[in-house]
Amino acid sequence: MSKIAVVGGTGHLGAALAKRLVGAGHDVVIGSRSAASAQVVAEEIGGGTGFAANAEAVRDCDFVLVTVPYGAQAGTLAEIRGEVGSAIVIDATVPLVPPKVMRVQLPAAGCAALEARAHLGPDVRLVSAFHNVAAHRLAADGDVDCDVLVFSDDADARAQVIALIESMGMQALAAGSLANSAAAEALTSILIFLNKTYKADGAGIRFTRLGTATAPAAQG
Repeated sequence: MSKIAVVGGTGHLGAALAKRLVGAGHDVVIGSRSAASAQVVAEEIGGGTGFAANAEAVRDCDFVLVTVPYGAQAGTLAEIRGEVGSAIVIDATVPLVPPKVMRVQLPAAGCAALEARAHLGPDVRLVSAFHNVAAHRLAADGDVDCDVLVFSDDADARAQVIALIESMGMQALAAGSLANSAAAEALTSILIFLNKTYKADGAGIRFTRLGTATAPAAQG
């Protein structure tokens, strides 16, 4: 069992992931700018879910999951970076720019994950994941039916996050360096377009013909 803070846990994605994590037996703390807002969601999830303001929520955790909108990413990471300690930070930020969210608009740095690296500094263990998973699919019981791509320059952190995701009943795939996160972040806009065009209910991605060998977690 791991202790996990879900920063932005009052949003749809954060709350859905927190629910999954609690169901998998992990110790979860909902983080929000407002501890009162975090308390409401924690009580809805149940299972002993904790709550706190963001900076307090991330202290003494094994993992910190950041699930905030792109516009809140910089401020949120600045708020928590001095408190995360040795925790692995999992950033799920996607650089969607309203109103044209169906158009790929990656930032000048290349992707939101690389911006997160700049905000957090080189000493924080950083992974990016969960870009292409529909929140309402996560919130529902049952199979999510979607692969989760996991990116990091820290191979050990990436492997630990893959194991965490698999504990939630999903398939996670090592997808290389943090810079590769650009592909998954861009794919989110494409999935939004597919959902609208084909009237899909939370389209996801699956990779085929990968074989049964252990994922190359130690490779960059």
